[in-house]
Amino acid sequence: MTKLGVVVVSHVPEIAAGVVKLMREVAKDVAITFSGGTDENEIGTSFEKIQAAFEENEGETILAFYDLGSAKMNLEMVMELTEKEVRLYDTAFIESSYTAVALIQAGADLAAIEEQLAPLKIK
Repeated sequence: MTKLGVVVVSHVPEIAAGVVKLMREVAKDVAITFSGGTDENEIGTSFEKIQAAFEENEGETILAFYDLGSAKMNLEMVMELTEKEVRLYDTAFIESSYTAVALIQAGADLAAIEEQLAPLKIK
């Protein structure tokens, strides 16, 4: 089985760190990395920080979650440069990233995780 990892990206450094703190309560063994804010830790996103989160993550397949549109844009640019398989989800940020890590921790496969994430899709 491919090792799954999770990357979360938020415009606010404290939100990104907080989401990971919440996820660690149910997923102590899952590879989770994050990117929050700009390079100056202001509100926004950073291509370089997202790229570092991908590189630091031990997962072979990355499940990526984001809070707002420009985070998605930067995630997509990083996805073009990484050799890892990446699944990018347009889903409710906190609920879906939390669901994914809990299921990974429980040993669920990617198909089962995506089935659970489907109802959380943002239209």
